[in-house]
Amino acid sequence: MSSSQRKPVFESPLAPVMEQFVRERRAIGYRYDTAAYHLMHFDRFLAREAPQDETLSRSATRKWLARRPQESGGAQQNRVGLVREFAKFLCRTGQPTYVPERSLAAKRDRGFSPRILTHAEVGRLLQAVDEFAPTARSPFRHLVMPEVFRLLCGCGFRVGEVVKLRVADVDLNRGVLTVRDGKFGKDRLVPPALSLVRRLRAYDAAMGGRPDDAIFFPSHRGGGWRSGSVYELFRQLLFRCGISHRGLGSGPRLHDLRHTFAVHTLLRWYREGADIDAKLPVLATYLGHRSVVGTAHYLHLTAELFPEVTKRAHAAFGDVIPRRTHS
Repeated sequence: MSSSQRKPVFESPLAPVMEQFVRERRAIGYRYDTAAYHLMHFDRFLAREAPQDETLSRSATRKWLARRPQESGGAQQNRVGLVREFAKFLCRTGQPTYVPERSLAAKRDRGFSPRILTHAEVGRLLQAVDEFAPTARSPFRHLVMPEVFRLLCGCGFRVGEVVKLRVADVDLNRGVLTVRDGKFGKDRLVPPALSLVRRLRAYDAAMGGRPDDAIFFPSHRGGGWRSGSVYELFRQLLFRCGISHRGLGSGPRLHDLRHTFAVHTLLRWYREGADIDAKLPVLATYLGHRSVVGTAHYLHLTAELFPEVTKRAHAAFGDVIPRRTHS
């Protein structure tokens, strides 16, 4: 079942009006899947922290909206915007309530440069994840995590895409993975390298027969892993590999494995003498970008080492590739 088909379940005293709010947003044309998911987290917080409140209190709301460790300014802005819209909905329906100020959110992080891992660092990372042992809490992680991290490093998946894969989405005969209802609401097909397909076949055999709707990489509860849990393991791997973490908002972030894949792919094509102009749209499709504009960002990350790569791409896409500016 896709995320757009799942009905959000709310539990706090505000549950009925939250359901009404989600229905309205969808009725006027918004998909409201990710937002409904975050609203459910807010609902759980209210049920736990303010179980008697029938409206939004300033103290509880501001506590939930406080910036979290490792949270980007943009992510916090999105949460503040979501709660503001819900609060304004409450006011429109005749329920006076606290409306959080926009100023609660940090400014969006500008000028962040992803940490591109070297080939040697990626190799150490994968070696370290292969050494994971099962635990009572995570009895499958020694089987699951080596393949999860190889998909992140070797295919540039978003972590949320990997943990949502179901058995039916992984065609091990054709060697094709189907990402359903991705970031921009579209499905896409991703063919991993044959060596990785072989690993996935061995993993699937080790996990035994499973129904098509089962999560391909299950947690100990049988459902999917949380992205945050994968990130926690990533931090452990960085420590084991001696790859320093530069602190809050500086990385390496788990998402930097996707950036690393994209940059190394462009460098490999360049070294092979490929037509970068023709290849850029291919990479955009593989990564699930809306257009070549988003993918072109990776050309900037290679500029210092290979400025001619950027020069060649600008010749074909100069009107769509944004140039870096320095304040």
